Amino acid sequence: GHYISVDTSYEGEKAVLSSPDLYSEEWSCIRLIYQIATTSDASPDPARLNLYLRQEGEAFDRLLWSAKEPSDSWLIASLDLMNSTKKYKLVLEGEMGQDKSTSIAVFEIKITSGYCIECDFEENHLCGYVNRWNPNVNWFVGGGNIRNSQSILPKDHTLNSALGHYMYVDSVYVKHFQEVAQLISPKTMAPVSGCLSFYYQLKQESSIVFTVYLRDMSGFYEEIWKTDSALNADWTLAEVDFNAPYPMEVIFEVAFNSPKGGYVALDDISLSPVYCSNQTGAPFNPANAGCNFEEDLCNFYQDHKDGPGWSRVKVKRNVYRAGDHTTGFGYYLLANTKFTSQPGYIGRLYGPTLPGNLQFCLRFYYALYGFFKMSGTLAVYIFEENHVVQEKIWSVLDSPKGVWTQAEISFKKPMPCKVVFVSWCKSFWDCGLVALDDVSLSLGSCQAGDLLLPSPGECTFEKDECVFTQKKRGRGSWHRKRGPTPTSYTGPKGDHTTGVGYYMYIEASNMVYGQRAYLVSRSLRGISGKQCLTFFYHMYGAGTGLLSVYLKKEGDEEEIPLWRRTGEQSISWLRGLIEYESDTNYQIIFEAIRGVSIRSDTAIDDILFQAGPCLEVEEIQFSSGYPDSLNEIEY
Repeated sequence: GHYISVDTSYEGEKAVLSSPDLYSEEWSCIRLIYQIATTSDASPDPARLNLYLRQEGEAFDRLLWSAKEPSDSWLIASLDLMNSTKKYKLVLEGEMGQDKSTSIAVFEIKITSGYCIECDFEENHLCGYVNRWNPNVNWFVGGGNIRNSQSILPKDHTLNSALGHYMYVDSVYVKHFQEVAQLISPKTMAPVSGCLSFYYQLKQESSIVFTVYLRDMSGFYEEIWKTDSALNADWTLAEVDFNAPYPMEVIFEVAFNSPKGGYVALDDISLSPVYCSNQTGAPFNPANAGCNFEEDLCNFYQDHKDGPGWSRVKVKRNVYRAGDHTTGFGYYLLANTKFTSQPGYIGRLYGPTLPGNLQFCLRFYYALYGFFKMSGTLAVYIFEENHVVQEKIWSVLDSPKGVWTQAEISFKKPMPCKVVFVSWCKSFWDCGLVALDDVSLSLGSCQAGDLLLPSPGECTFEKDECVFTQKKRGRGSWHRKRGPTPTSYTGPKGDHTTGVGYYMYIEASNMVYGQRAYLVSRSLRGISGKQCLTFFYHMYGAGTGLLSVYLKKEGDEEEIPLWRRTGEQSISWLRGLIEYESDTNYQIIFEAIRGVSIRSDTAIDDILFQAGPCLEVEEIQFSSGYPDSLNEIEY
């Protein structure tokens, strides 16, 4: 047969292969058979194979899957594609990296309707199911009219004929008790739930244990089905409720208790999006368990017995005291304010009830202001339903003062529970101020979230400069940096993404007054309709100059000004919003101009492009000078 491979004669370039327009109103599964082969050992910049989804009306491609592990045989990747009414293209991209000896090849791409974990075992790729090899007991393919001694079953279930195929395990080679054979499904790549059904046959002389598990990416097994001991000499249907809100594998496991154990056969695994049992309860929505405190406390509450521990406060833009994390001029929560800082005081903030037996990732931002050691002033507990403390899952160690820092915690509890933020003031000298903002909860562990691919059109500068490049004119340039900038009384103390990550800034001490630095995006796809650009900017320092954003359409000479700020704005990261339209390809340009003194380090971070109009509107697109109420603090 034929395969396609990436031409290696072009160094550092990407090979791109694009599909015709595709259309799938039903849930479908992409199967890709590929190989990355290399002769050298691990290289620092390995070759990669990426698969993107290019949806109609979206300016950015969404990365569905990426692989860089070399292998000496063909591998299969299975990717779930959610149903959509939009046309789309699949784009395969081969990146050669630095390694000259690598080859990237693709043997087959197949899109079938249905879920990736469904399988009738009639095709030689077995839908990406794999047997975990064991010296004695394994899953084999049976049927297909192979006249061998192994083919113990007369007919498969799919075709009901001796020509059809199924999977089976038998006990011929069992040496020890409790040896297990595992058949592992492809990993779910999109949230799926519903009724998982399969057909099985069980013939036993002594006890066989046939179990179905879900396994998440951190290795937790959860049993979802087990055979009862009744004998089934014929194909029997099994159905079980299945919920995989984050990536999971389904594992079919057979354990024999004796050598004369008979066999187990399996066929026709399928998934229907409706639960088997008449479950009417709405699925848990993690968005209801987060809050940015802009409007109110959302579903968080305080116990009246504790007194008003946490206050919702807002700081107007100023150069002494940082504002909130969400926008820089919104609301956040503050514990131990001037009304409550008596020694021995405790403030508890209770979150909504969370269902048991799900893996969660809790993320929030906190900032500390105080005299000395602030360790232990903020902690996160898990409470059971009846407010019984179960365990402390996090507490703050010393962190830089006045910087919004991100914390992330993974947890999984068998019982329904609540997350509780506790601020504790031991003695007068320990009573610093503790601030909390942007609490969010997602399903799956936090580490699994990092494996998931970045959302398209987002740039946090954590790894690189994403779609942006420098346009060098003279000495002015943008630098990628973490931590504070070298000059005092100007620039951020930390980035906006996590508090300890990277941002882009201009270093005023290397530039002269009025010098410009340009950060230019690559050519972006034009789409019809409005688009929204969100970003965070930091303009602190008495000598701060200008920050402007321009739109440059392909073929046009002139740059259209979209947004501008002049002079010192705040000690906080502030959110900028720009709504614009461009149906032709275009570039976005960030231009910073150095101000009158070296105290004009201007920074940007967390840029996000979204299709559709902005949900909120900024009052002023072009502003100059100081806000009037520069240093008021409201409680």
